[in-house]
Amino acid sequence: MQGVSINIFVKTGKKKTNELGKVFHFDLFGKREMKYDFLSEKNLRLIPFKELGNNPPMYFMVQKDLTLDKVYSKGFALNEIYNLNSLGLLTKRDKFITDFEKNSIVKRLDSFIDESYTNEALATKYDLKLKDNDKWDLAKSRKEIQKTGIIHPNFRIQNYRCFDKRFIYYDKNFVARLNIKVLGHLSFPNTSIISTRQLADDNFNHIFVSTIISDQCFISNKTKEGCQVFPLYLYPETNGQQTIGQSTERTPNLNTEIVKQIAEKLGLTFTNEKETTKNTFAPIDILDYIYAVLHSPTYREKYKEFLKIDFPRVPYPKDKDTFWQLAKLGGEIRQIHLLESPIVEKYITQYPIDGNNVVGKPKYQDGKVYINDTQYFDSVPQTAWEFYIGGYQPAQKWLKDRKERKLEFDDILHYQKIIVALSETDRLMKEIDKIGID
Repeated sequence: MQGVSINIFVKTGKKKTNELGKVFHFDLFGKREMKYDFLSEKNLRLIPFKELGNNPPMYFMVQKDLTLDKVYSKGFALNEIYNLNSLGLLTKRDKFITDFEKNSIVKRLDSFIDESYTNEALATKYDLKLKDNDKWDLAKSRKEIQKTGIIHPNFRIQNYRCFDKRFIYYDKNFVARLNIKVLGHLSFPNTSIISTRQLADDNFNHIFVSTIISDQCFISNKTKEGCQVFPLYLYPETNGQQTIGQSTERTPNLNTEIVKQIAEKLGLTFTNEKETTKNTFAPIDILDYIYAVLHSPTYREKYKEFLKIDFPRVPYPKDKDTFWQLAKLGGEIRQIHLLESPIVEKYITQYPIDGNNVVGKPKYQDGKVYINDTQYFDSVPQTAWEFYIGGYQPAQKWLKDRKERKLEFDDILHYQKIIVALSETDRLMKEIDKIGID
């Protein structure tokens, strides 16, 4: 059953160039025929419209419960505490320039070097456009790689989807948007928060973490939910075309005024790097605190209307003890999501049946995740199977993206780690909710 919104715009009063009109709104739910009947029988005066408030800067065209705005707005937004952020990389030609195996990409690039192919033949063979709106020019890109050859340092491991890393030829002649200004800082030891600016759906699950470059569709394939990358540190730039300089010096990518306010609230001294000294805190502690808050189910529900419309905001920590409790839990989730925690190797599932290991149509039944008619992962919690990160359910998405592929031994272990990671995330989210955030 679908709903329809009816809005009318009314300009009232004397003509003033700076006067805002009034907007009236009414929601109608039901079957199509009922809606047609309603609209044919009613006129504007008989429809019980509600006037919408003019709430800058958004000016919503539907009813919104924004009574918590004053409380929520006291916190800091991700794009306020982080000085620099951008969307993840965008290829516009994933099937050509990304792959599970590096050699598969090499073979495709070799075809571009091979002069026996015409440009039209390559476009047909690899389902590529000769030219597109992002200034992609197949002939130009082909001439460039014929001149330079394959530049092997440009092969990178990227976050393609949640818990799913793949190879990419990270080159301006084949990737539509490299976003080097931000992603270049992930060429060196770093950690970034991944989130979104807006949601296409109601529920905020759009927070993850990474230590490498990430695809724009990393946590959602919806246009509005392109992943935004917030690196924790910035490295000195050089004139290099696609890399950041070799210096290991780095500075926190954090707003010093906001950090100063946090330090004053906590009575702690901020240090650029993590120290063992008491009464200090570092950038990674702030990241972990943010990560915990944005994994709180209560916080997500309480501020869901706000989390849908702009970069998520996080309240200033109310005291030192609460800050460290949340930072500890956020740090645990961070390490689990990076699959760096030893916990993810404490498997809770089994893979008991021999076979060809080829993924068919995955399904969940009685605690079993079937990858084909006979083989399955056993003892998989339903919570893990249904768990959302961003717009994906990773336990399902990871397998669906491997349809007709054979799972190797490492793949089977990796999937079991994913199940542990999702189960542990759910458990730790409940622990976070036991701590008062605001």
